[in-house]
Amino acid sequence: MVAMKQARHPERGEITLIAVVGALSDPIRLGLVRVLADGRERGWSELRAPVAKSTLSHHLRVLRDAGITRTRQEGTRCFVELRRDDLDARFPRLLDAVLSAADNDDVGAAVGLADDTPAA
Repeated sequence: MVAMKQARHPERGEITLIAVVGALSDPIRLGLVRVLADGRERGWSELRAPVAKSTLSHHLRVLRDAGITRTRQEGTRCFVELRRDDLDARFPRLLDAVLSAADNDDVGAAVGLADDTPAA
């Protein structure tokens, strides 16, 4: 049996404001965070975005590397969840402010769940 390589996640203290703000500056990534803000872990196949699967994978890696999400692999499936507790501990209210502004401006609305009707 071949061991699968586990993704590296920054520890809470390693998460930097510059990395978080940089990762959230992209509408697709911000849309992914909006979807994950419900607190549920999601399988990558549950996520819908107007990009190729390889590009979606890139966006998810950027979020993980910034410390915004945690990725878990189970067999051939990958799951992702928002690291809200870690982000709130490092930067109180930042995520709430960003999500509120994104909702107000409808940033990332093209991203959703595969079983949702796409935004018009």
